[in-house]
Amino acid sequence: MERKTFLRGALAAAALPFSGCNKTGKRRIAVVPKGRAHLFWQSVHAGAVKAARETNVEIVWNGPATETDYNGQIQIVDAMINQRVNAICLAPIDKKVMVSVVERAGKENIPVVIFDSGIDTENYVSLVATDNYAAGQLAAARMAEILAGKGKVIVVAVQPGGASTMAREQGFEDAIKKFPAIQIVDKRYGMADFAKSLQVAENMLSAFPDADGLFASNESSAVGAAQALKGRKNTTVKMVGFDWSPTLLTDLREGRIDSLVAQDPFNMGFQSVMAAVNKLDAKPVAKNQPLPPRLITRANIDSPEVKAQLEPDLKKYLD
Repeated sequence: MERKTFLRGALAAAALPFSGCNKTGKRRIAVVPKGRAHLFWQSVHAGAVKAARETNVEIVWNGPATETDYNGQIQIVDAMINQRVNAICLAPIDKKVMVSVVERAGKENIPVVIFDSGIDTENYVSLVATDNYAAGQLAAARMAEILAGKGKVIVVAVQPGGASTMAREQGFEDAIKKFPAIQIVDKRYGMADFAKSLQVAENMLSAFPDADGLFASNESSAVGAAQALKGRKNTTVKMVGFDWSPTLLTDLREGRIDSLVAQDPFNMGFQSVMAAVNKLDAKPVAKNQPLPPRLITRANIDSPEVKAQLEPDLKKYLD
């Protein structure tokens, strides 16, 4: 009940009419993530703020409370259009459902930058996202390595319709086929929820007690899957996760997770806003801006490059 009340309040705030006279005199760029709860989106927000400070624009940040609430996300984007923001950066919850609102923004001459996850329309300025298919392939190669090319694997997926995670899962499934002695025996959706991901992971581990490997394709699914493994004493299941959080990094250091495929959400937020500003300034903008994934293991977790990616100074930008 509290979450629904909070969401209604956030949507109501977003829907307030914009007076047309911006008190700061700055151009306003709406940044609409899939959700607000996960560290990933907080890092995106921080990167967006960094870009805003460097280009003297104002960020209007708002997203639904949960990553499955595409109706809430549609309402937020509609409200941003009605407020006549100068540009919109959007991480679409669903690649099909969000098409209409993106095309409405185009008709209103409000440029849209898509980030994190693709969409089934070409009516956007640029796509700033991890190469998710390649990231899934990277996870599969690691799984094949740690299983020595044979074994049974279960997959904690995220949700149908999410282009980014679907691409990761497809990349993983396609690449694992190169190892005929490895079999994916089950795949279930955690619906971008920690508790649901824990539940489906536990159910699959019970259904397949001889499973050797586990792949989880985003932060929520990885946290839930790792928790399921923690609840099983002396488990030998090797896990490859996706994204990161303090909890996941602790699990990696302590050996409960073998490795994590990491994105760079801070840079994603920064580059998305920069693409929007460049479009407003009539500068050239690449239609696709793929960001490379990185495999994090206990061997490289403390390297300067990894630490810089995993530990952006959020307080510097969000306080």
